Amino acid sequence: MDNYSAYGLWPAVIVNSFVFIFFAFSFTRSNTTRDWRSLGAFSAFIVALFSEMYGFPLTIYLLSGWLGSRYPGVDLFSHESGHIWYTLFGLQGDPHSDPIHLLSNIFIFTGMAMVFFAWRVLYKAQQEHTLAKTGLYRYMRHPQYTAFILVMFGFLVQWPTLLTMLMFPVLVWVYTRLALREERQVIQEFGEEYTNYAKVTPAFIPRPANINSADKNVNRI
Repeated sequence: MDNYSAYGLWPAVIVNSFVFIFFAFSFTRSNTTRDWRSLGAFSAFIVALFSEMYGFPLTIYLLSGWLGSRYPGVDLFSHESGHIWYTLFGLQGDPHSDPIHLLSNIFIFTGMAMVFFAWRVLYKAQQEHTLAKTGLYRYMRHPQYTAFILVMFGFLVQWPTLLTMLMFPVLVWVYTRLALREERQVIQEFGEEYTNYAKVTPAFIPRPANINSADKNVNRI
């Protein structure tokens, strides 16, 4: 793939960014300034990612001296070289079918599926004015935030850039803060029901060894 076809594809940047940002917007509750800021931060991550993936390879450009000295035979500005792990590990063949890329797709699509299924439970609970604690909410209190972190992590594995690596921990912090704020609001509404639920249900990472016991405890609440 030549340089012209590899980058400068700004329509691809716009389309791909729109798809993921619209997906995030569709399954989040952006009711407050803080909610909009968290969505904006995620949107910035996505735009930065696809800008380097299809627009201009800023990370490759900044690291070109270091990469060029260690991989003199590699066309750094080909699209394949944008898959940095592909270059660093000396992988051969189509980078879209290498194990790292396939692993990243698992993270991304798992996260997207989690967003969808968690939203269905949360939406139903909001309509019925009940506490969401079925489906994915049986195993973690904030599956949607875990899902967005999985999506971002998957993209970092697939196409790491300097900017998105700096943004990722900031976004994790933002989602953690947002989750804590939401919990304070839910406690005011549901009181002891939520505190009992929180005692047996992890916030972001489910405990596989305790899934069965968590199911039993949640059903008794």
